[in-house]
Amino acid sequence: MSFNTALSGLQAASVDLSVTSNNIANVGTTGFKNSRTEFGDLFEISPFGNTPTSIGSGVKLTSVSQQFDQGNLKFTDASLDMAISGQGFFVMNSALAGSDISYTRAGQFRIDNNGYLSNSAGEFVQAFPVDVNGNVTSTSLNTTVPVQLPASTGAPQASTEVEVGLNLDAASTALDPAAFDPTASNTYNHSTSTTVFDSLGTSHVLSYYFVHDLPGSATNAANDPNQWVVFTYLDGAEIDIAGGTTIAHTNSGVAVNQDAGILSFNADGSYNTSNPAVLQNTAVPLTTGANPLTITHDLANNPMTQYAASFAVSILDPDGFSTGRLTGLDISEQGLMRATFSNGIATPLGQIAMADFPNAQGLQAIGQSSWKETIDSGQVITGSAGTGRFGLIQSGALETSNVDLTQQLVNLITAQRNFQANARSIETSNAITDTIIQIR
Repeated sequence: MSFNTALSGLQAASVDLSVTSNNIANVGTTGFKNSRTEFGDLFEISPFGNTPTSIGSGVKLTSVSQQFDQGNLKFTDASLDMAISGQGFFVMNSALAGSDISYTRAGQFRIDNNGYLSNSAGEFVQAFPVDVNGNVTSTSLNTTVPVQLPASTGAPQASTEVEVGLNLDAASTALDPAAFDPTASNTYNHSTSTTVFDSLGTSHVLSYYFVHDLPGSATNAANDPNQWVVFTYLDGAEIDIAGGTTIAHTNSGVAVNQDAGILSFNADGSYNTSNPAVLQNTAVPLTTGANPLTITHDLANNPMTQYAASFAVSILDPDGFSTGRLTGLDISEQGLMRATFSNGIATPLGQIAMADFPNAQGLQAIGQSSWKETIDSGQVITGSAGTGRFGLIQSGALETSNVDLTQQLVNLITAQRNFQANARSIETSNAITDTIIQIR
């Protein structure tokens, strides 16, 4: 009986040594969670329970449980490295369109040859779908998709509106709009320009010319001293304001008829109205092969003033953009991923899916610092980083192993001593048996 008892102790000490050695071996493994051996004692039980004189029958291994406490964060220079600060797991899929789901805290991710975000095992990082504004549209595990970077060149977007806010100098000399010529600076009071884009991403220069309308001119029969005329030009060629006032003038000495906009200000210098009410150019045909360009000039919703102060532009903000080169991937603490382009545009790709379990220790370890769901772990709970029970995602960082090397070395010594003690028990039992056999 004592041989079996000591043998069970040897087996338990051997398992403890193996588990501790495995912890030590993985002290540098990203996302590794250390394991702990749990033992239970053995007692012979009769049909009526333990007798008062029953002696224990040794020890048995009850569990090797992993400890999911947080590891330290190690910051790296790789923007695709990710660490979870708090609870949760990354969701991985072994196939692009499969259901072989696993969970990990090892965030050493990279881009594969097809542009998908994956780990060294070839598993794909799963994300929740988002709309064009980056808002999550679903947090169900069944709707997660692999993250794929877009093409290296971002599609352009044609300009359709320019936000215009400025001050026109009320003390400037009034001029006759009929004498306007964009090539003669003494025929207008102020000018400014901005860059707009067509549907192919080609840039064009949009220019504004402001003339302080002379009282009594053909466009200012009401003798309003607070009236201005605005002419618009694209790449040096006049473009008409739809529904504007037709004004005969010259461009580089050539007579032209152009539909211009009329701006009216109040006596206190604040913006009053325009004619037409909405300043929008007629569709401008382009020689680049792009769609005709139609631009709305939004003055009413921006700070437009006419004060006796220098001409100043406070807002001149066109929409639209040219093609852009992919420059990187931006990842927020909530896991929202945006592809950034050289034209300043950031395109939402998805939000990193997070998972957690009622009993993480019930997960099945499958290697590579990954786990699978089991009955003991409970049903997976999904959500976004920073919500509910989920921690935040730190980009450019990795979670190191949570192995305390000092503690493991002490455990190693303790397990060794336990092994030696149980071996001594066998030696002692053997010596007693020899003594009994040799009795004559």
